[in-house]
Amino acid sequence: MMFHIATVLVAALAGAIAAISGFGVGSILTPLFAARLGTKVAVAAVSIPHLIGTAIRFWKLRHNIDKRVLWSFGITSAIGGLAGALLQSRLNSPILTIVFAALLIFVGVTGLLGIAQRIRFRGIAAWIAGATSGFLGGLVGNQGGIRSGALLGVNLPRDAFVGTATAIAVFVDGARLPVYLVTAHTQLASAWLIIALASAGVIVGTIGGTRLLRRIPETIFNKLVSALVLCLGVYMFGRGVQWWR
Repeated sequence: MMFHIATVLVAALAGAIAAISGFGVGSILTPLFAARLGTKVAVAAVSIPHLIGTAIRFWKLRHNIDKRVLWSFGITSAIGGLAGALLQSRLNSPILTIVFAALLIFVGVTGLLGIAQRIRFRGIAAWIAGATSGFLGGLVGNQGGIRSGALLGVNLPRDAFVGTATAIAVFVDGARLPVYLVTAHTQLASAWLIIALASAGVIVGTIGGTRLLRRIPETIFNKLVSALVLCLGVYMFGRGVQWWR
């Protein structure tokens, strides 16, 4: 019972953070699910409330999507994410998690220092940044943080940033969810209650977070996203070191 209550509360928090930063549902819910279902099943199970929250954000922010970035950075990110997800079971290791976490920490720190805002991904650079961030995220099962970190280099306004990140996540979810449904359908069916509760929490959090987004000044938005990316990197670094031991 306590786990079910925690699932709803944590999912609501994750949905709110994702509505503000463009990532958070997978990062926050996966460790919670892993405690009950195991890591591999948790990644598959979280993809369902993740898709639901992404779909709600997409609908609310559909008019703010930067189509140029979506069709360059976004497409290659989805392709890279699918490739990484397919290789995850073969290549997944604590070393990959630590390297990925170090990259997130670097992105977060440079964002807070204002260095990331001076980097500009245009043309082929946007395609490469999308593919690389998607592939690395797919390998460790956490694409949102590195995708938002890379998007800081595209220099989008607040609503366009979250809207475009959300639209890219729709591509990614559409690519990976069928894979999970085929490979883990039995385990997902047995975890239906946890998935349903998490989905309900994500819906509530997403709606509340979307309203809060409008109140965040443009001047501090990038710093806030960078801080969240940094926090995620520190957390994943600690988790990777723990697995290594």
